[in-house]
Amino acid sequence: MNLRPDLAAIAAQVAPGSRVLDIGCGDGALMLALRDKDCDVRGIEIDGACVERCVARGLSVVQGDADRDLGDYPDASFDYAVLSQTLQTAARPDRMLEQLLRVGTRAFVSFPNFAHWRTRAALMFGGRMPVTRALPVTWYETANIHHLTVADFRDLARAKGARIEGEWFFSGERPIGGAGANLRAEFAVFELA
Repeated sequence: MNLRPDLAAIAAQVAPGSRVLDIGCGDGALMLALRDKDCDVRGIEIDGACVERCVARGLSVVQGDADRDLGDYPDASFDYAVLSQTLQTAARPDRMLEQLLRVGTRAFVSFPNFAHWRTRAALMFGGRMPVTRALPVTWYETANIHHLTVADFRDLARAKGARIEGEWFFSGERPIGGAGANLRAEFAVFELA
């Protein structure tokens, strides 16, 4: 299966046989990859059509809103809690991160970096909210309600007492180094403990 780059980075780090909660699991692509590693993978997804597709593929997914339903999970009930391309859609990303770190011993968070140079250029020279390959829909169609950057996320992790264990950055499908990531990366992945 061909995974999105952020999901491939996460899948490569999850130990075989782990218990994983995929929050905002979408079509279940990461769940399938982790199931192939003999992981016990559960998902939560707000979109009913995505839940149906996941269940039809034999995946254990419940329909729910992570903004309010993560509180129902016991402390440290998973080895890993994964939030891929979802933090920026949360009502309160700070509280979501707290719940993520409470539910999982470790957490993975991936998000679009709104400080990428293309986004900056679109705002500076066009004077409009950008439509880029990383942010392909107009401002009024997007689910993104909070615009965060690599630097913002590092500050949030620090404020919440989370330790950054790993970080991966991507420009399109291509991994890039961490130097200048706040300007160069379209997407970021962080592993937290």
